[in-house]
Amino acid sequence: MTRLTIGFLGTGIMGAPMARHLCRAGHAVRVWNRTPDKADALTDAGATRAADPREAADGADAVICMLSSGPVCDEILLGRYGALAAPAPGGALAAMAPGSVLAVMSSIPVETAQRQAEAAAAAGIHYVDAPVSGGERGAVAGTLAIMAGGSPEAFGRAEPILAAMGRPTHVGPAGCGQLAKLANQAIVASTIVTVAEAITFVERGGADPAKVREALLGGFADSTILKQHALRMIARDFAPGGPAKYQVKDTGTAVSHAATLGLTLPVLTLVDRLFAEMIAHGDGDLDHSAVIREIHRRNGLDPA
Repeated sequence: MTRLTIGFLGTGIMGAPMARHLCRAGHAVRVWNRTPDKADALTDAGATRAADPREAADGADAVICMLSSGPVCDEILLGRYGALAAPAPGGALAAMAPGSVLAVMSSIPVETAQRQAEAAAAAGIHYVDAPVSGGERGAVAGTLAIMAGGSPEAFGRAEPILAAMGRPTHVGPAGCGQLAKLANQAIVASTIVTVAEAITFVERGGADPAKVREALLGGFADSTILKQHALRMIARDFAPGGPAKYQVKDTGTAVSHAATLGLTLPVLTLVDRLFAEMIAHGDGDLDHSAVIREIHRRNGLDPA
């Protein structure tokens, strides 16, 4: 195994276990987070805390970005919000060496990934947009589904690094990783809403929702959502694994991007509106499975 120096930007719910896997793989990992304590918590795994994003990126063989949104990624990588072209002096990209790899694993708009790829190419840096699916459990287990967009050469360089965190698949040129993630989120969000409706339906009808869930396992209605999120809904346990405010970010982005392709996605449009209403009611920091509370509100039921 080649030991690499890797800068890791963003060590939150998902980023922290992902960075731990890179440490376990034997890499020298420099971690940075806006809240320093979250980065300090990784020193027991062998990581070094960087004082700022540029220090994490300086001279690194690769930089992993796992931040909350496209604007935040632009700010940290390019030095200012909405930067579209060459990296600014304060951005992490400007500190990276030509020939190194930048893997943006955040969920960001397709167009943002494409613009970042252009900025990286101008600096001689290999860019991969590589968003993930699998949630906190997948991050901890190192089994994330990783959808990677970029040139074949960029993916080839990034693949061994990404493989330490999950299962990377090259799906097309830059931006296509984000496109695949939006497709993933459309399926996830729509399924969560459908399961929430089903749980509400059987509860109201007098069946035991836990037993109904058990009866459906292994049939055509089975899914990871039914296995995991139905349990959260039944127990009303909404500690955030995937906060709803991030779910609606992705559904909204998918609906908007579909419009640029001349498409209308009627089911996802309704799902997006439901999550937006959930957040408007103050539930944005709850797990996305808490959308069952919004189903209850729509039916005049107690959301608790």
